Amino acid sequence: MIRLLIVDDEKLIRTGLQIMLETFADVQVVGLAENGRQAYEQCCQQPVDAVLMDIRMPETDGIEGTRLIKEQFPRIAILILTTFQDSDYITQAMQCGASGYLLKDSSHEAIYDGIKVALSGKIVMDSTVSEQLLGQLSTSQQDFSKERLQQHALTDKELQLIQLISSGLNNKEIAQTLFLSEGTVKNNVSQLLFKLDLRDRTQLVIFAYENGLNK
Repeated sequence: MIRLLIVDDEKLIRTGLQIMLETFADVQVVGLAENGRQAYEQCCQQPVDAVLMDIRMPETDGIEGTRLIKEQFPRIAILILTTFQDSDYITQAMQCGASGYLLKDSSHEAIYDGIKVALSGKIVMDSTVSEQLLGQLSTSQQDFSKERLQQHALTDKELQLIQLISSGLNNKEIAQTLFLSEGTVKNNVSQLLFKLDLRDRTQLVIFAYENGLNK
């Protein structure tokens, strides 16, 4: 059973998501919260497996709420529900530990699938929002990205590994794709994170999108 917490400042959205998602036999909505602080407090009071988190909320927004929860409960998967207007905040939320993002108007099947993917340890990214994020990179940012890539002297194998991770594959799937052992892939990922001075796979995915390596 997936113990789910839904966080949104609009009651209609909270209750609507609860009704839709509880139609799935393995989902139990254990709480509803109006902001990030309430979400954190509920995580402190009861077991939670996954959180659907809005970004723009009064008092404590989704970015701060994600940071609070992930610092205390790193195993909880947080999936951001966003709109096109919130794209500036998505990278910040993922840097705080979010497992990805979906549009608010996604079907309940897509949201359910996204929750399952996030719980499996993969990154969830709505393709339409991803395209918009990439489109926001200015020429100067792109030039900076090229300089950054040259500075890190990434090999072809490292670039391939980044692309596979940013496409959502886990270590086992990458190992099967590259015909390597899972242990070798795990070591390669750790070395890559150290080389790029990144904390985890989420930051690596962000690095890939910022530098146009997700294609």
